[in-house]
Amino acid sequence: MRTHYFSRGGDDTSSTQRFFSVSKLPLAWPSLPVIVPHRIRRRFRSTRSKIRSMQTPTSSIASLNTSLNPADTLRALRMHHWSYYDAQYLFLAIVGIFALCVIQSPGPFTKTLIVAVLMASLIIPLTRQFFLPFVPIAVYLLLFYSCQFISGEYRPPIWVRVLPSLENILYGANLSNILSAHKNTPLNVLAWLPYGIMHFGAPFVCSGLMFLFGPPGTTPIFAKAFGYMNIIGVMTQIIIPCSPPWYENMYGLAAADYSVQGSPAGLRAIDELFGIDLYTSGFTASPMVFGAFPSLHSADGTMEALFMAHTFPKLRPLFVFYLLWLWWSTMYLSHHYAVDLVAGSMISIIFYYMYRGKFLPRLQPGKMFRWDYDYVEYGEVQDHYAYGLADLDDYHPGLHGDSDEWTIGSSSSFSSSSREPSTGMRSPVTDEWEGDTIASATDSEYQKA
Repeated sequence: MRTHYFSRGGDDTSSTQRFFSVSKLPLAWPSLPVIVPHRIRRRFRSTRSKIRSMQTPTSSIASLNTSLNPADTLRALRMHHWSYYDAQYLFLAIVGIFALCVIQSPGPFTKTLIVAVLMASLIIPLTRQFFLPFVPIAVYLLLFYSCQFISGEYRPPIWVRVLPSLENILYGANLSNILSAHKNTPLNVLAWLPYGIMHFGAPFVCSGLMFLFGPPGTTPIFAKAFGYMNIIGVMTQIIIPCSPPWYENMYGLAAADYSVQGSPAGLRAIDELFGIDLYTSGFTASPMVFGAFPSLHSADGTMEALFMAHTFPKLRPLFVFYLLWLWWSTMYLSHHYAVDLVAGSMISIIFYYMYRGKFLPRLQPGKMFRWDYDYVEYGEVQDHYAYGLADLDDYHPGLHGDSDEWTIGSSSSFSSSSREPSTGMRSPVTDEWEGDTIASATDSEYQKA
């Protein structure tokens, strides 16, 4: 608050003083120079007032935090109601510190710089809303990269015969060898597109589409589920190392050790086709050579398909087709068994429904963009009571932004567990409200808090 003092009686100190408090907005309009005529300044102020009057109290649901003041982050931490959900950050800290200690290259200076940049991005509110959901993904990337520095002395033996045996027991044959028996250039390109191109760009494309067309808060939930799912997947690969199909094709069922380098398998044909050395060198120096089970390609594709089908229900067949296309390409290129694909998809399904049950924002009919939402409802629609009269007691519209809360699902987030399906009919549509919507002034204060 900025306070102006106005004196009555000139310089007389005994005169009574009156003061008025004027709120200083974070993004206040700059004052116009004195040389501008009074009539123009009055018209400008009138236009600005009209613009402000058109904004509803719930318009901040889809808006982003533009503050650069670290004090706002500290204030949010002081007012945060801690719960057992916050243990996730302790888990991320332990895994991240382990990965940083194991990594030998780059050196300590570079690792310290990376951590400092990440911490600084979490302190500034403008960047925090993007980097806070990204923390699980960053920890996953660090853990995956650090696998190459873990000594074989501390790692379990590699399972070579387990996956081929399960393949024959469950499916009666090795599906990967059957699909990769007959290869040609068109099929190589067709398999390369989802496995070597779309897989790496799909998370960014899906995040952008869900940010624009999904309910506010969908993208942070996707980032968290995507990151934690991959962390569990990499941990499983470390604990249960399994050889991929290309190892069976090159070495048979002979015992493997961690000195074996990776192989591009079917992607070698792509390097030869375009005259490049991208996949050969990349997969040869892979940090996780024996990470066939579970397949992270399948896990990522399943997670993307589930969230995109939630955001765009009418395009669900398209996402199912993409997932099946990705499954075929992984087996055609001899990178995974069918068992790996099923395991990766199962992990994604578990994480998706865990987040969908309580934290994932629900779609509302007639809403196309994120800016169309006046309120947000979270989680699954619960069963009705006897005559549907008690559901109003639990109706609390979610008014927090995409990543304003440190812990999604904690007691400090104003998320809704409404039992009524979202129809949009709760929002006022008549002129009697005079610009007010379902969010009251008290709700706005809670949102600022």
